[in-house]
Amino acid sequence: MSLATRSRPHAVVVGSGPNGLVAANVLLDAGWTVLVLEAQATPGGAVRSDTDVHPDYVHDTMSSFYPLAAGSPVMQRLQLEEHGLTWRHAPAVLGHFHPASGHWAILHRDRDETARMLEEQQPGDGEAWHQLCETWDVIGADLAGALLSPFPPVRNTLGGLRRVRRAGGLDLVRQLLTPAAELGRQLFDGPSSRLLLAGNASHSDIPLDAPGSGLMALLLAMLGQTSGWPVPEGGAGNLTRALARRAESLGGTIRCDAEVVRIETDRGRVIGMLLASGERIDARVVVADVAAPHLYGTLLSREALPQRTVRRMSRFQLDPGTVKIDWALSGPVPWAVPPPYAPGTIHVADSVDELTASTAQIAAHAVPARPFLLAGQMTTADPTRSPSGTESMWAYTHVPQETRADAGGGGIRGTWDDSDLQRLADRMQGRLEELAPGFGDLVVARRALGPRELESRDANLIGGAINGGTAQLQQQLVFRPIAGSGRPETPVRGLYLGSASAHPGGGVHGAAGNNAARAAIAHRRLRVR
Repeated sequence: MSLATRSRPHAVVVGSGPNGLVAANVLLDAGWTVLVLEAQATPGGAVRSDTDVHPDYVHDTMSSFYPLAAGSPVMQRLQLEEHGLTWRHAPAVLGHFHPASGHWAILHRDRDETARMLEEQQPGDGEAWHQLCETWDVIGADLAGALLSPFPPVRNTLGGLRRVRRAGGLDLVRQLLTPAAELGRQLFDGPSSRLLLAGNASHSDIPLDAPGSGLMALLLAMLGQTSGWPVPEGGAGNLTRALARRAESLGGTIRCDAEVVRIETDRGRVIGMLLASGERIDARVVVADVAAPHLYGTLLSREALPQRTVRRMSRFQLDPGTVKIDWALSGPVPWAVPPPYAPGTIHVADSVDELTASTAQIAAHAVPARPFLLAGQMTTADPTRSPSGTESMWAYTHVPQETRADAGGGGIRGTWDDSDLQRLADRMQGRLEELAPGFGDLVVARRALGPRELESRDANLIGGAINGGTAQLQQQLVFRPIAGSGRPETPVRGLYLGSASAHPGGGVHGAAGNNAARAAIAHRRLRVR
C-alpha cells in the first residue's frame, strides 16, 4: 500500500544525520508534516555513540567535538537544551605539543589566558592573539553567518561590508585569503602559535599552502574563544536524540531500517521513492541528506538528470578517507610534559612542515609516514564517559581514497582490512607513546574503524570521507557539489540536496539541512501565490 493512501506527508527527508534532522525540524516549525527515513537501525548519521569498545566507556563512533554546532545560528534557534541536550567543556579547548620547544600551545576559552600562555613562549604573540580576537569581535558573526547561509549570502554580506573597514578593510580580506602556513608566519613569531593555527586548518583537507586553509584556521580558533568546542553530555548520540525528540514533539515521524534505493521522478518532478523492502512512498517534496555521488549516481536514474549534471558529477572530488582508533584507558594519559590545562582536543604533529608533508603524502596517494592525529580526551571533557580516574579516548587520521604506497614503509596496502587497520593503529598509537610514555600500558581495549567500517555505519561517509566532498575552493560555494550549483535546489523539481555535499559543506552545523528546508518552504509559498 502506498503511503499516499494513508496520509502523504508534506515532505520526506531521506537520511537522519544532523542535516536531515535539522531540515525536518525547520519544516515542522513551518507547519509541515514530515517523514524521515533512515537506512540504519538508529538515527544519527555520523553523530552517534556506543559502548562497544568497553561496556563501561562511552565512545563517539564518528564526530565528537562540536564548535560549529555550538556556534551555529541554525542550531541555536532550535533550542535543543529544552530537549535534553547538555553541553560540557574540557578545562581547555585544544592542546598541541611542540617537541622542539618543549611547550604546549593551548587554546583556552578565556582569550586572556590563551594570550598569556602564548606571550610567555614568544613575546608579542599574546598581543597578536588579542588583536586577532578583537578583529573577530567586529566581523566574526557576519562571517560565520555568511559561510552558513544559502549562497549567495546577501544579508550577511551586506552586514559584513559595513564592518569590514572597521575590522581592517582590504588587509582583513587579504588575511582571510592567505594560506594557513603563511598566515601563521605573518601573525606570529613563535613556533607554538603558528602550530596552533596550522593544526586548526588541518581539520579540513585544504593544503596549508592553499587559499581557504587560513580561513578554516581562524574560524575554528575563534569559535574556541567564543563558544568553545563542547561535547554533548553522555555521548554524541545525545545531540541526535535531542534533534529527534524535538522533531517528534512537533509531530514528525522518524522511520529507521527504511533504506531508500530509488527516488522516482516524472517529467522533471519528484513523485516518490522506493524502499529496499519494496514499499513505495509518494512524495512531492524530498530533502536528501545524502552524499551527492549517491544521489546523482544511484538514487536518481541518469534519464532524470541533464547530461551536464551527469558530466560534472563525474568530476566530483571526495575528501580523503579516515581511520579512527578508540581506546579505553585505565588511567589519564601520562603526558611526559603535562599541559598547563587539560585539553579536550589534542593535535599531534611536530611542526608545520610535518603537517604540510603529511597532507602532500595523502595527495600523492601514500599513507603518511607520520600521520597528523586529531585526538579527543572525552572523559576530560565529560566525566560521564568513563569511570572516575580513567579516560575514554580516540584519535583519527586521514588516508588516501586510493592508496598506492605506504610512506611509512609498513606495508599498508590501502585495502583497509584488519591487517591494514592494525598496522596504522599501531603507528598512530606510537605517535601518542612518544608524547606519553606508557600510554600503551593503560589500554584496556582498542577499536579500529577504517573506511569500510565508517561507510557501513553511514553510507554518506564514502571511503571514509567525513566532509561530503573536498573542502578545497574548486568545490565550494557556487561549485558545490558541481559548478553552477551552490544552492540546495537540484535539476529535479521538489528535490533538494541537504547533505554535507551541498554548500556550505562538512561539519555539524545543520546549515545544509536548514538551507534545503527553507528553499522548499520558499518554493511552496511562491506556488501558493
